[in-house]
Amino acid sequence: MQLDLPLKDRPTFIYVSGPYAEGDTEQNVRDALDAAQALVDNGFVPFVPHLFHFWDAQIPGDTDQWMRLDFEWLLKCDAVVRLPGSDLGADREVIFARAHAVDVYDGIDNFLIEAFERRWARAST
Repeated sequence: MQLDLPLKDRPTFIYVSGPYAEGDTEQNVRDALDAAQALVDNGFVPFVPHLFHFWDAQIPGDTDQWMRLDFEWLLKCDAVVRLPGSDLGADREVIFARAHAVDVYDGIDNFLIEAFERRWARAST
């Protein structure tokens, strides 16, 4: 089977960072998925580390394993969207992103507004 994928432009990969273990874990996963869907709906390709929740439920790993994987994926992404709420892991992701010159946006709305302003500015020139 051959897939006809558009190869014109490289997609923009966005890392969704936000609360996971602090507070209601199930709601935190849902919030991350809602943000990811908003990204997909607007033409971006999200990475959602919260989905490791399901892997960990079947084959438990320790926090260091999940953070190591998070950091590797984060380096592949063009930007980070930090969802609201307190979480030490998400704070570590933001620190790591900034240390590696990956743009960090505070919330999905702020990211989408800036992304569309940039698109509009490019289209106007």
